[in-house]
Amino acid sequence: MLFPRLTWPAKAHGGAGHLVLLFLLQAATGSGALASDALPCAPEAVQADHLPSSAVPWLSGAHGMATQALQLLRAASEHGLDARRYQVEQLTQRLAGPDGQSAAFMHDLNGAMVQYLCDLHSGRAAWASRVAAAPDTGFDPRQRLATVQDAQGLAQAIDGAVPAIPLYGRVKATLAQYRALSKMAPAWPALPPVARGGIHAGEPYAGASALAERLRLLGDLDAGSSPVSDGIYTPELAGAVRRVQSRHGLDDDGVLGAATVTALSVPLTHRIAQLALTLERLRWLPPPPAHGRVVAVNVPTYRLWAFDARDNFANPALEMRVIVGARGRTPTPLFIGAMRYLEFAPYWNVPASIQKNEILPKLTRNPAYLQQNDMELVGPDGRVLQAGAGAALSQLRAGSARVRQRPGPRNVLGDVKFALPNPMNIYLHSTSARELFKRTHRDLSHGCIRVEQPAELAQFVLADPQQWSAQQVAAAMSGGKNRTVTLPAPVPVVLFYATALVDREGRALFAPDIYGRDDALIAALQLE
Repeated sequence: MLFPRLTWPAKAHGGAGHLVLLFLLQAATGSGALASDALPCAPEAVQADHLPSSAVPWLSGAHGMATQALQLLRAASEHGLDARRYQVEQLTQRLAGPDGQSAAFMHDLNGAMVQYLCDLHSGRAAWASRVAAAPDTGFDPRQRLATVQDAQGLAQAIDGAVPAIPLYGRVKATLAQYRALSKMAPAWPALPPVARGGIHAGEPYAGASALAERLRLLGDLDAGSSPVSDGIYTPELAGAVRRVQSRHGLDDDGVLGAATVTALSVPLTHRIAQLALTLERLRWLPPPPAHGRVVAVNVPTYRLWAFDARDNFANPALEMRVIVGARGRTPTPLFIGAMRYLEFAPYWNVPASIQKNEILPKLTRNPAYLQQNDMELVGPDGRVLQAGAGAALSQLRAGSARVRQRPGPRNVLGDVKFALPNPMNIYLHSTSARELFKRTHRDLSHGCIRVEQPAELAQFVLADPQQWSAQQVAAAMSGGKNRTVTLPAPVPVVLFYATALVDREGRALFAPDIYGRDDALIAALQLE
């Protein structure tokens, strides 16, 4: 089984070039990965580093390199990795014994370091499928180690293996903070439950003192705040709870409700595992492109960010709320696609599953359904068909026609569609139901991504303020005329999944595992 080797979408047209990378996020249960002797981090290549051969230059050079290497391997937990994977204790014991200078020991230590660099660069988890069109990133741990001459060089080789993504460093620092916090407060009991309707500022709460202590530990309540007495949920506590709610994607109304109590009661060990999972998932991503723009969506937090390479992807040019696929029914698939064109005043070509499961039953009950919703029948040749309700039902059931919705105020795609051609027919689009963005839980779609600020996103990806100013984009969106505009360059779109993030202010942000993806990966990586 191979470790993932990922790349940004290539400037290819047709076939797999439209979807260069697909994350099928299910743990591997058998063969299915592509074999390749050319991949430096393939397990068979890493295992070969343990076989006796020639000397290991980076270990046979400077004095004490083996000790330094073991210290660095022991710090693997700082990256959310398990030092036991690299046989650190066994190698430490061997170094202190008669085997410490043997070729076998040197090769085993070299193999452990090669594995560590591979894990840092590409992640530990092996997955059921890789896309053949995704070439190796060019990272070769052996080449990195070949240039190492001292302990500083070895540390630099490790630093150079981690993802060059600003978020990675923030999550790594927060992981260390939460590990320190778990040592300070090893016991993390659930807070007392609250009645339906929650606790408002000024009302009694039996767990007020425990709540205050927890808020101080988490940094949401100032350490010098007034002591809590008489079991009252004070306005000061309510202000701190608003900060907690903001960090957990909850309504920040300051009311201590059941969802807030649940979020505050999650054990620190699980928060640590969530942060480690984010580091792992970031390692699955390809290196950021040197030029151009990138759009990223994190599904569990219902957020979209748009980045420009000129800013080194440090600060998003745009940030907005999104609506994603419904849990348990139509979850949004995770992949990296290439946005290639926009469609203003788009037609909605109703997917076959929605046509069968939703449109047909409604048309059966209401013969005027298509007309009332600005829908029409289209034949196999793309021509609009004129048919009554009875004939329409017959043609749809026979598969000789399909349904599409005309552009207009009722169109479910809104005023613009952001197309990233892929076999699953997933894309981004605006929506006529803008009130849904006010909801806390926004897993409501059939799988596509609805964006809160479509005009701003359109102007960003078009990347031509002269030809596509805000006014020109607004005119194209409101004109009612179907128009396709090819982007000047494909824009990578990352559909990502992380239940723990860290913002630019260093705040730890947590989200529910809406698709239930965390537990299996936590178990596979033995993080809890």
